[in-house]
Amino acid sequence: MQTATNKAQEALGFVETRTTNKYKPRDDGSTMRALTWQGKDSVLVKDMPIPDITEPKDVIVKVTGSTICGSDLHLYHSEMLGLQKDDILGHEFMGIIDRVGPEVTNLKVGDRVVVSFNIACGTCKFCKKKYSSMCEYTNNSSMQEQMYGQRDAGFFGYGHLTGGFPGGQAEYTRVPFGEVNCLKVPEGLSANHVRPDLTDVLPTAYHSVVDTRVDPDDVVAVWGLGPIGQCAVRFALLKGAKKVYAIDTIPHRLALASKASPKVEVVDFKQVDVKKHIHEREPQGLDVGIDCTTFHEPKSLLHKIQKAVMLETDVCETPNEAIWLSRKFGRVGLIGVYAAFTNGFNIGAVMEKGVRFIGNGQAPVHLYWEELLNDYILPGKLDPRFMISHRVDIEDFEELYRAFDKRIAGVDKVFVQTKASKPPGEGCPQLTKVSDWTQEVL
Repeated sequence: MQTATNKAQEALGFVETRTTNKYKPRDDGSTMRALTWQGKDSVLVKDMPIPDITEPKDVIVKVTGSTICGSDLHLYHSEMLGLQKDDILGHEFMGIIDRVGPEVTNLKVGDRVVVSFNIACGTCKFCKKKYSSMCEYTNNSSMQEQMYGQRDAGFFGYGHLTGGFPGGQAEYTRVPFGEVNCLKVPEGLSANHVRPDLTDVLPTAYHSVVDTRVDPDDVVAVWGLGPIGQCAVRFALLKGAKKVYAIDTIPHRLALASKASPKVEVVDFKQVDVKKHIHEREPQGLDVGIDCTTFHEPKSLLHKIQKAVMLETDVCETPNEAIWLSRKFGRVGLIGVYAAFTNGFNIGAVMEKGVRFIGNGQAPVHLYWEELLNDYILPGKLDPRFMISHRVDIEDFEELYRAFDKRIAGVDKVFVQTKASKPPGEGCPQLTKVSDWTQEVL
């Protein structure tokens, strides 16, 4: 599939952008360690050239921390189109400015920064509104335009459907339009306040709650309790929700969600019928449902078969549950990653009940990251450390992907260190090796 997609992309040609997805290696031939895609269910930490300034507005970031995202598993399983061997993965990372281009004036070598997973030009009509995920001039994929009618922005480390930019699961990363796509960490802030969470997880969870609109006294349900779902539960409460149903089946995720507030009721979808369980308690329906799940894990035999024989790429079971449980004129937000087509979508219920079915889209990080830092993290309203379950070294990335895919050892968000990382801060996990983890799903 990847070979065919890449050939089709070459035949279509590439869209003109304001940057390049290639980087210039350093003149001295120096190398770094980086996590690369090798094929279906295959990743490899290997030596890759260290990037140098390639365009005048570039910065080079020496990575001090990265992580693995649930959406990275779509790449791991070769479910997202446009992957090529030796692509450097990773879209959540932070670090220290190592080099700056000649047109960079607001950042200097040594500055600590968090890097947006969106790559924005800063000047197009979407960027001017801080809709950084929808930048018009950083993604050269005409294939995505053919599929969806428009293109997202370029993203770090997410394949060539999103621009083909090398990612942050590496010791160094080139950041185009560095002043636009780096958030400078204020002096004096510890690593406990600012970590890779601000690059994706927190803005994505917050976007799902804001864009779907959670109002005071709303009854909310969140499907999928990975890090984004966990944060969505907490942001819904902070926005005034009077009740939040948190739906998953992994024990440690359910336990973590239940700790958020007495207003949270956890629901194990393998133990109860979700629709029946919630409908009995909320006969008028939910004000808001938020889907933080994934398209690649069908629950029913019907969808397992359809997906296996490629009659559909995505699964609509969770959206259908959310639509059915919605109140009249209720709202359903789709923040979980979906890629293409699904069968059996309950479009009739959307129309007849007047459900506002909202595709939240990829989160516009630039719209939210200063608000999240200044209004939530620094005042202590939300401490993202609650979701950091483990810390490993970059050399352990291959094993981490396998463990994360199997969801063993209570793994949620993992801080991946490099040689440039500082020791763990207070309340943060200590360094471990994946091979020492229990193989049980906790």
